[in-house]
Amino acid sequence: MNIAILSPVAWRTPPRRYGPWEQVASNIAEGLVQNGVEVTLFATADSITQGKLEAVCEFGYSEHPELDPKVCECLHISSLMEQAGRFDLIHNHFDFLPLAWSRLIDTPMVTTIHGFSSPKIMPVYKKYNSTSHYVSISDSDRSPELDYTATVYNGIHVADFTFCPESGDYLLFFGRIHPDKGTFEAIRIAKESGRKLIISGLIQDQEYFNSKVKPFLNDEDIVYVGNSGPGERDKLMGEARALLHPIRFEEPFGLSVVESMLCGTPVIAFNKGSMPELIRNGKNGFLVDGIAEAVDAVNTTGTIDRKFCRDYAVSKFSRDKMVEGYLEVYRKILSG
Repeated sequence: MNIAILSPVAWRTPPRRYGPWEQVASNIAEGLVQNGVEVTLFATADSITQGKLEAVCEFGYSEHPELDPKVCECLHISSLMEQAGRFDLIHNHFDFLPLAWSRLIDTPMVTTIHGFSSPKIMPVYKKYNSTSHYVSISDSDRSPELDYTATVYNGIHVADFTFCPESGDYLLFFGRIHPDKGTFEAIRIAKESGRKLIISGLIQDQEYFNSKVKPFLNDEDIVYVGNSGPGERDKLMGEARALLHPIRFEEPFGLSVVESMLCGTPVIAFNKGSMPELIRNGKNGFLVDGIAEAVDAVNTTGTIDRKFCRDYAVSKFSRDKMVEGYLEVYRKILSG
């Protein structure tokens, strides 16, 4: 089996810090290589893989503002499509744009839909529905207007996360600083529960950060530590009392939720999107409706078995489990 993995080129694959789609593409590529599959990763030239690397973009355009995103995307996607005949199958992690090439090549293409950024992109997915193979990353994120080959949950490389049997006393917010992710709600939960909050993440909405987050930062009980890399992330998650995930949108998955559980740290999340598929209420975290319930949950986190958090995440959301799911998808497509 000879597979091409098409990763985005906003960030390096795997990302140095933020870059969830790049991270999942990397996890799949490396997991497939470990299973003896021939893999070519199409990503930025500074990307890291045990497979073969094909690149026309030297760096991720989000890391180098002088680069034009559209030009990078055009050169990157066309580079793969012009050599599509080399591969048994293409696995697309680049959203809807590569679908425009799909009827111009003979190689079958699997598209993992990492969420719908806007209803405006649906016409593209619908146009290619009958000739494409779509995979959802949670059952909650499926559109009734599309057909799906499978749901395959995102998988994390377990060895990258250290189990911490004992927690500290701070709460953690880890994710994009954006209204959708509920950074301000996390601050309110921490304030009302009388706990320290550490905030880590990429500032995606500067105005929101300036108005809803920055006024509360004091280096005492509300602390922003920047956009943390893998080592810092592991330590922050492992030593937290709980991860706060007060999302305000129907999140399709939530990598930080699983990463936290792999460290043994329970998650308190607003009950939206895929959260009921990731969290077993009262066992590895709490599904709550609003600030008041979240505050109550903070005071109950001591009842959670941290070892169960780790074991559950390993059993459901490991890289091995994800790769197993995608190999099944590939075989189904290639067998006709």
